[in-house]
Amino acid sequence: MRTKRILLQTSALALSLLATQVFAAVSAGDAAKLGSTLTPVGAEKAGNADGSIPAWTGGLSKTAGTADSKGFLSDPFASEKPLFTITAQTADKYKDKLTPGQLAMFQRYPDTYKMPVYPSHRTATMPDAVLEATKKNATTATLVQGGNGLQNFQTANPFPIPQSGLEVIWNHITRYRGGHVRRLVTQMTPQVNGTFSPVYFQDEFVFRTDLKDYDPSKPSNVLFYFKQQVTAPARLAGNVLLVHETLDQVKEPRLAWLYNAGQRRVRRAPQVSYDGPGTAADGLRTADNLDMYNGAPDRYDWKLIGKQELYIPYNNYKLDDPKLKYADIVKPGHLNQDLTRYELHRVWHVTATLKPGERHIYAKRDFYIDEDTWQAVEIDHYDGRGTLWRVAEAFSQYYYDHQVPWYTAETLYDLLSGRYLVLGLKNEEKSAYDFNYTASESDFTPAALRQDGVR
Repeated sequence: MRTKRILLQTSALALSLLATQVFAAVSAGDAAKLGSTLTPVGAEKAGNADGSIPAWTGGLSKTAGTADSKGFLSDPFASEKPLFTITAQTADKYKDKLTPGQLAMFQRYPDTYKMPVYPSHRTATMPDAVLEATKKNATTATLVQGGNGLQNFQTANPFPIPQSGLEVIWNHITRYRGGHVRRLVTQMTPQVNGTFSPVYFQDEFVFRTDLKDYDPSKPSNVLFYFKQQVTAPARLAGNVLLVHETLDQVKEPRLAWLYNAGQRRVRRAPQVSYDGPGTAADGLRTADNLDMYNGAPDRYDWKLIGKQELYIPYNNYKLDDPKLKYADIVKPGHLNQDLTRYELHRVWHVTATLKPGERHIYAKRDFYIDEDTWQAVEIDHYDGRGTLWRVAEAFSQYYYDHQVPWYTAETLYDLLSGRYLVLGLKNEEKSAYDFNYTASESDFTPAALRQDGVR
């Protein structure tokens, strides 16, 4: 009995040490690398061996270009030409720097899909306050039990020197997106022949600490508030989604409500999570496909594969040009690839595998996350049979006037049906992102939905 008790105690200690190792913050010595050999958010500051990825030198300045009357930014690289273009005929030559999903797109659309590759520019940085909070997070932020929430976390980027796949994913979930923003964007789900009918959204997104009435003396478990109102077409106009995303999702899962304009009723919406249907998406995305990936990570086992160099969409100012019409961009099978820009960058590769006993339509996901911004840029989705099903690709740009890395648009290509979804285009809208938008906590209550949703 004594031997058995010792073994049990030893096993418990080993598990305790393992948990400490997995969920502990890094040492002050490691954190000192931030700003020296690492960038302030944890990327490698140096370029790669052959110089095709340059060193990070601070990102674009806030005056790297100009904003027009609607807030659309000029392209700092408008004069550049592609170094080369990858096609279905040449993809095999570059396969070590392409994801399985990208290679599958060349196979699915051999005559039209291509990737124009431009010189790489490490354009992103963030405001000084965010960089300072990131350095503090390195030695203080930890995952709560099971990894489904955070504690001792400030602002953004909790794990700039990640030790696990789950920490990389939390960096994406909490990454800096301006703190508060209002945007007018569209969602299209083209038919196989390319015809589409846009759905128009007004999104409002505010981190709790950026509320006008934020009180630091009153701790809250809310990470951020998100409100999405459908403004067109008429059959959907007035419907509003409200989400309170929680920081510790073990303590309190995500809270969501829907206002149905036709019924004039507010209802709790537990389906707005995991593989619940995405809003007005014609079945082409799940709730957790929004923002490439969002929500609680508890249904998957996460494995950090490591870093690699990939050709990924980057600095997509051309795609955001307000002179373009949506019909110029949305084509059969995929976006108009002539308007896209790819660059060689380093990414973190993380694999998510569905836990035994858990349910989700995606049995496995492969994430590729940009080291300079912590944004997911490519995600491959596999079904329960192990078949590559959907390929997500985010066309990023750096909103240099406000020092915010984010997306121009995000796509989700269904390899089986030949259809896809594109979300975030705003070329024909009356304004670009409004990072000066402010809100109070009262703007994100269920009671406020009825007023927002009046037709």
